[in-house]
Amino acid sequence: MSPEAEAVFLWLKDAGNPEKATFLQGFFKTGPGEYGEGDLFLGVTVPQQRQIAKTLAPQATLPLLAELLQHPYHEMRLTGLLAFVYRFEKTKQEADRQVLVDFYLEHLDYINNWDLVDTSCSQVLGAFYWKKEKSLFFSLAESTHLWRQRISMISAFYWIRKGEFTDALALAEKLKNHPHDLMHKAVGWMVREVGNRNFEVANEFLSKNYRSLPRTLLRYAIERFPEELRQDYLKGRV
Repeated sequence: MSPEAEAVFLWLKDAGNPEKATFLQGFFKTGPGEYGEGDLFLGVTVPQQRQIAKTLAPQATLPLLAELLQHPYHEMRLTGLLAFVYRFEKTKQEADRQVLVDFYLEHLDYINNWDLVDTSCSQVLGAFYWKKEKSLFFSLAESTHLWRQRISMISAFYWIRKGEFTDALALAEKLKNHPHDLMHKAVGWMVREVGNRNFEVANEFLSKNYRSLPRTLLRYAIERFPEELRQDYLKGRV
């Protein structure tokens, strides 16, 4: 580990809490056979990591960020990603943004839990590809890798916030019957976000699909629907 990466590790370790670390190892399912198997935690809160990342971002080189992303401790990876997102958001030249996007894509194997996905992919990939061709996301959706599939869906949050729903719902259609509940939650969340901005579009998608949707996905998607309609969906009366 480089001296710079060692300094970040010590910074995070000093901010850590052993009791919180134990809790996080259970919360993020790090046991044998679970989705976060083998992950390690220092017990640092996300607000603490955001503050460290903001301080780190201006001088964080790509080699340093690569070290952080490849580190066995979860907080090193998350802090590195947060610093990377801050850097990306301040980068305005298209060629420089392309370099950062390529770096992100080269390190997908280390973006390996739902919080790492959710705090970075829409801000980076979603933003960069907003007005570009989006085959990348459908390729990720067709992979057999849970985190790449979640990246494909959550990246669409950027487009949804911009009022563009077509690709988001096409990805939701592709991923709606995924076997893992983390994808049920991701797809349901994105459909809900569409509904928050255009109820009719989300309602049309759900009315066509709800009978075949996993229950968790449906509950996430209709969470903010009018109560009577929400009950109609849950009881199959739509």
